[in-house]
Amino acid sequence: MNAVAKIDEKVTELEMDAAAQPATAPVAVAPPVQPAPAPMKKKRRLGRSLLMVALPAALAIGGGYVWVTGGRYQETENANLQQAKVSIASDTAGRIVQVDIADNQLVKQGDVLFAIDPEPYRIALAQADAAVAGARLNVEQLRAAYGQSMAQQKSDASEVAFAQSQFDRAADLAQKGINAKSSLDQAKNDLDKAKQQLAVAEQGIISAKAALGGNPDIETDKHPTVMAALAARDKAAYDLAQSTVKAPADGVVSQASSFKVGQYVGSGTPLFALVETGDTWIEANFKETQLTHMKPGQKAEIVVDTYPGRTFEATVKAIGAGTGAEFSLLPAQNATGNWVKVTQRIPVRLELTDADAKMALRTGMSATVTVDTGVARGFPTIFGHATAGEAAE
Repeated sequence: MNAVAKIDEKVTELEMDAAAQPATAPVAVAPPVQPAPAPMKKKRRLGRSLLMVALPAALAIGGGYVWVTGGRYQETENANLQQAKVSIASDTAGRIVQVDIADNQLVKQGDVLFAIDPEPYRIALAQADAAVAGARLNVEQLRAAYGQSMAQQKSDASEVAFAQSQFDRAADLAQKGINAKSSLDQAKNDLDKAKQQLAVAEQGIISAKAALGGNPDIETDKHPTVMAALAARDKAAYDLAQSTVKAPADGVVSQASSFKVGQYVGSGTPLFALVETGDTWIEANFKETQLTHMKPGQKAEIVVDTYPGRTFEATVKAIGAGTGAEFSLLPAQNATGNWVKVTQRIPVRLELTDADAKMALRTGMSATVTVDTGVARGFPTIFGHATAGEAAE
């Protein structure tokens, strides 16, 4: 109870002290701000209104001008630089005995790339030469056999003439009763034998003439047997020459890091690639909506990502025959009900016209292509369409 009484007394003292304090001095109030004159407000509102109208109008006019004068230059970043790639292979099989190239080495047309062991092909060429000599000798033998057949035919013809005269004489004597009939039969038998020998000789002439190709005066190297031997010799000489493989064009050797001496290669097996630097073009995939006025012969500018500050001149060479989807392994089928129209892209081939561009570029580089079609959008022919619609009605 004493503690409660003390608290009440303390509260009473505080209330009395608060009542004895003087009142707080009044706070000074600032005079009210006078409003700006009415003409100044009107000018500001007018300026704001003009700005709000002029800015959209300027943007609309500028955008319209850009749209009307645009459309002449068609640009795409979906472009790549392309160079012809040739697979180098050997026409003959064998073991590699010489390699004169390295990966990414620049070579000229006619430079030796590698060589295959030529010894087997040199032996084959020697055998082919021997076969040619044997064929020529055979033709000479056939020509001699033909001459022998001709001589035999003449001899047999003489025998026939002699047997015929003997038969005629025996027949005359037998008719007069001077000669016996047996003598006549013997003479007739001798005549028949002579005629048969003559027939055999004539067949021998035909056979010998056929062996000479139907022409006894044929040249030795024109005979079919000799021509076949010469063809085999040429094939052996070609194989020997192909044992040394040379560069078919100027370019850069690629994918030849594992090509070494001692490797056995088969005929026609791809060994490495040669990227031809002399055949360079750009393949740009334009949207189908960008090809309205594009045609071969138009000028273009190429910017390669590797050289961002350099522009190469080019010319449109050809426009692809179809979209990439048309030539894919599994062409898209749009016969379903959930088909969505997608803008297609068509490849356009451009030929570089800069003389030094082909040495600075490599196949596969990304590029940006801008083609000057020479045709801007222009003003839309609204009235022309309206007139055409009225005429159609």
